[in-house]
Amino acid sequence: MKDYFIQFKPFLLFLAKFAASYLILTFIYQSYLNQFDAKKMEVDGFTEAVANQSRKVLALFDTNSYTESNIKEASVKLFYQGKWAARIIEGCNALSIIILFVSFIIAFTGKLKPTLVFIICGSLLIHIMNIIRIALLCVALHNFPNNESLFHDIIFPLVIYGVVFMLWILWVNKYSYYAEKPATK
Repeated sequence: MKDYFIQFKPFLLFLAKFAASYLILTFIYQSYLNQFDAKKMEVDGFTEAVANQSRKVLALFDTNSYTESNIKEASVKLFYQGKWAARIIEGCNALSIIILFVSFIIAFTGKLKPTLVFIICGSLLIHIMNIIRIALLCVALHNFPNNESLFHDIIFPLVIYGVVFMLWILWVNKYSYYAEKPATK
């Protein structure tokens, strides 16, 4: 049994660090969300910020874009060209994706400063991409309303998860302790 532990130690350490960081970050996020009462249609501040930032991006295409509170559910209505284009719920804010991203980076740890810089820059990139994703999704749904499931369920998730995957590959191959270091003479 000890031989198996030694043989699989790197994988087991990765798994333990990933699970611990994911559970801790998820607990913190859930504690934040518990401050808001969905039954009273309360939307968390971060989701509201995402909706408003998406509206600002949409304003580049249309000055008649705006947001308003949804009185029927805990969400923010996003309007494009005067029409209700999307409802922004907690799941649209990409924080769960950022938690997954950060947990993976922690699990494949590197030096402290590069790790923190990569986590911050990667999280910002994911956030910005999510804002652009929501805005482009509104434009796409406005122009092609019959393709909602294609855009919302396939294309846009594929893009955002693809970028997260590429960030993970970059991290593991360039910055983590597992990255191959160039030979020195």
